[in-house]
Amino acid sequence: MIPFNIPTFLGKEKSYLLDAIDKLKLCGDGSYTKKCQELMEKKFHCKKVLLTTSCSHALDMSAILIDVKEGDEVIMPSYTFVSTANAFVLRGAKVVFVDIRPDTMNIDENLIEEAITEKTKAIVVVHYAGVGCEMDTIIDIGKKYNLKVIEDAAQGVNAKYNGKYLGTIGDIGCYSFHETKNYTCGEGGALLLNDEQMIERAEIIREKGTNRAKFFRGQVDKYSWVDIGSSFLPSELNAAYLLAQLEDIEKVNERRLSIWNMYRKKLNLLDQNIHIEFPFIPSSCKQNGHMFYIKVKDLTERQNLIDFLKNRDIMTVFHYIPLHSSKAGKKNGRFFGKEIYTTKESEKLLRLPMFYSLCEEDIDYVSSEIINYYKQNDLSIS
Repeated sequence: MIPFNIPTFLGKEKSYLLDAIDKLKLCGDGSYTKKCQELMEKKFHCKKVLLTTSCSHALDMSAILIDVKEGDEVIMPSYTFVSTANAFVLRGAKVVFVDIRPDTMNIDENLIEEAITEKTKAIVVVHYAGVGCEMDTIIDIGKKYNLKVIEDAAQGVNAKYNGKYLGTIGDIGCYSFHETKNYTCGEGGALLLNDEQMIERAEIIREKGTNRAKFFRGQVDKYSWVDIGSSFLPSELNAAYLLAQLEDIEKVNERRLSIWNMYRKKLNLLDQNIHIEFPFIPSSCKQNGHMFYIKVKDLTERQNLIDFLKNRDIMTVFHYIPLHSSKAGKKNGRFFGKEIYTTKESEKLLRLPMFYSLCEEDIDYVSSEIINYYKQNDLSIS
């Protein structure tokens, strides 16, 4: 069986985990957490990075940081994971979904401005498959209407838009280190900030609403409860595992891009016969090889292809069910304007096996079996 995902493992993770155990410091904000944060701050040119237990929790922190409250509205795409919406719904906001672009599967930047009302508090973008949204346009809209721009860059670690790292362009960025992501610690995330005025409060929110971080820096002689917050600190064990991968961030990036390019080359025969579509990468974007997907004719063809590949020991998966069509999405949000592409394009998308240790032999096999599917169905593959 060729699985859809195998978590990245480089080798140093074991020794770092054992070292963290030997240090007898397993709770958050130890030496490994600090090294991860400092490495990312330097690499991504970000003023402050705070490790969190997940990207979901980074999004939760962002909602608290911008003071989302009952009655506010937050604009975002419907084609995203539930955490993107949950973070703001938990604070009492209503979600306003707008349509996506069919080429990148990202929010359509040209539909955002019309969806803004006097209740709008923020624009949340999702960089799907590590391909950046049109951030210049979105940032300009945010400034024009005094709205915060939050980047759900769960899939975008080490990817760029116009030379800037995803997650560092808006007011707040959120990363994921879940086991399906390029760099992982099983469950983990990070909050990225460039606004110095947000940093102190972010530290407080992350430490259960206390000024404990200032206490450990010797800035106060005791710490106390000063704001709302929760326990968003990951264990040192998670940070130790993650550090091993962040230290080799370019090695992982190059390997994933190599796999992405192999798929693209080997499946080119299908593209020439217009049976499938490949991911579109705008010239402004430098992707990170997070995902390789194809788009087929429709929902029926996708399921047939999934079954065909499963019978040949290849696991492929679709992705999100658009949030606006779900029970909770209908209760907690609304779709603005015409829904032209979100459902249609999501039903065509199929993700292929994609992970650091995937070998060329397996890529050959996956690609050849996809081609065989179309040949056996007499779809004019030469």
